[in-house]
Amino acid sequence: MCSYGGGDVDDWYDDSDTDDHAEDTGDDRHHEQGAKNSDLDLDDEDRTFLFPDTWGAAPTRKEKDIQGIQWKRLDITREQYRQTRLQQYKNYESIPNSGEEAAEECKQTEKDGMYYEFRKNTRSVKSTILHFQLRNLVWATSKHDVYLMYHYSVLHWSALSGVDTELMNVRGHVAPKEKHPGSLLEGFSQTKVSTMAVKDNLLVAGGFQGELICKHLDREGISFCCRTSHDDNAMTNAIEIFNTSSGAVHFMASSNDNGVRDYDMERFQLCNHFQFDCPVNVSPFGYFF
Repeated sequence: MCSYGGGDVDDWYDDSDTDDHAEDTGDDRHHEQGAKNSDLDLDDEDRTFLFPDTWGAAPTRKEKDIQGIQWKRLDITREQYRQTRLQQYKNYESIPNSGEEAAEECKQTEKDGMYYEFRKNTRSVKSTILHFQLRNLVWATSKHDVYLMYHYSVLHWSALSGVDTELMNVRGHVAPKEKHPGSLLEGFSQTKVSTMAVKDNLLVAGGFQGELICKHLDREGISFCCRTSHDDNAMTNAIEIFNTSSGAVHFMASSNDNGVRDYDMERFQLCNHFQFDCPVNVSPFGYFF
């Protein structure tokens, strides 16, 4: 089931480049968001006051809103907005009735458990999503290390210092510095990244045209580049970095050409290529995925 669950109060005043991304991908379905049209007419000063850029756990316990929205100063309550959104918003589904069928099979979630504790929220750093269904473009590798895509840049943001650092920019020409069999030494230009994965100082980014770009975060330059397929529908859907049962570090990349490819990250060699009847996402566990 493919569904899109976007749309919140942030849509009332978000000045991001969503329209530009829709034009780039040729897909405007991600504009199907409910409760967009609000009666709120806020100037910059009101927006800053009502929606602060950064806030932590202490004020949140008092305000009881992890988004930092001061509902008491708005003309609509959180409950009213929530009900309006539930009534007006319609999830996108690529398979009709897939939501109802999944609901019959899924167990009900227990809502009284404490799984996470809110610590901090910030709007000072933003990620950009090119495809409304492919959102694996933000990775947290520790309690304070976050990796994200911002347009053509892969950034590292520290929750401790609040500083973001560019690690890789794929707007121009990107080519590998290391030599590995099968690596495209000519590299790529203006790669539109659809998904990425970060783990253990390893970063793998996948593109809309089947590009794969691998980088060791503790080394200068790019380690490996390849194109998984020249198929017209070779978009990279998902990437997972994992340890095999033998302890070797691999990554899997699934594409819209119905293929799932398993690479060894030490030598950047293709180990397995699985072909399916439809595009799949992956979650490898050593013996199965």
